[in-house]
Amino acid sequence: MRMSILAAGAALALVAAPALAQSQGGAAAGATTGAVGGAIVGGPVGAVVGAGVGAVVGGLAADQQPQFRQYVVTRNVPSYRYQEEVRVGSVLPQSGVTYYEVPAQYGVRDYRYTVVNDRVVLVDPRSHRVVQVIQ
Repeated sequence: MRMSILAAGAALALVAAPALAQSQGGAAAGATTGAVGGAIVGGPVGAVVGAGVGAVVGGLAADQQPQFRQYVVTRNVPSYRYQEEVRVGSVLPQSGVTYYEVPAQYGVRDYRYTVVNDRVVLVDPRSHRVVQVIQ
């Protein structure tokens, strides 16, 4: 009985996920997608873990990235020089890097952006960790 309830819940989540993810942006979409994937693999506990991981990975949707990158280029944001490879998970220094608010139209509330080694990145301002490199 419990397995059939979990299976029904996972099936419902799979059907609803694309609509939810499309209506939400950034971290919310990542959390939704992560929760669905986690629920399928690990049931309720997997949904909680998946939502947390998805929210961390969440950022700008692929179709928003070119427009956002153009926005940053027109702002003429100076590029910070970083000695290491710029990738998701990199932790930027606490000083010397300027972080900017992401405009509300992109739906990314919890992150800031900056330019590092001529690459636009989203950063968690609390940890200074790069959460997305904008292509």
